[in-house]
Amino acid sequence: MKSILHAEQITKVYQTKNARNEALHPTTLTIHQAEFVSIMGPSGAGKSTLLNLLSTIDQPTDGTIHINGEDVTGMREKQLARFRREQLGFIFQDFNLLDTMTVEENIALPLALQQLPKTDILARVTSVAQELGISDLLKKRPVELSGGQKQRTAAARAIVHQP
Repeated sequence: MKSILHAEQITKVYQTKNARNEALHPTTLTIHQAEFVSIMGPSGAGKSTLLNLLSTIDQPTDGTIHINGEDVTGMREKQLARFRREQLGFIFQDFNLLDTMTVEENIALPLALQQLPKTDILARVTSVAQELGISDLLKKRPVELSGGQKQRTAAARAIVHQP
């Protein structure tokens, strides 16, 4: 089975003048295509740090991360921004929906950033909204949604560009 993510001995250390905090001890992880993975542990164990590193939001102090065969730890910021936009889909714990936009606009945002034609954007948004059962919410704003509806909107935004 194909590996879609491989992290090799990644660590994260935050250093100040007076203290050294090892937020993530050396960690190796491989995730294969079609695998579902849960990250569990007590508060302060490094779960969020690990996810931030794997998602390229933060950079490891040591180690390497390969996503779909590409070494993301060696990428510069512009390359990482493009990689994130084209290859990854994010669903944040607090959804990160933009309250000034409709559900439709929130879902369309990754496609608009890729500068796809409006007809393609509308077709994809309509399709993913239908798939997730939120077609009737497209003209609403996030403040009008329940938690579950916000979660499905965030999921739609994460998968609409087929990462």
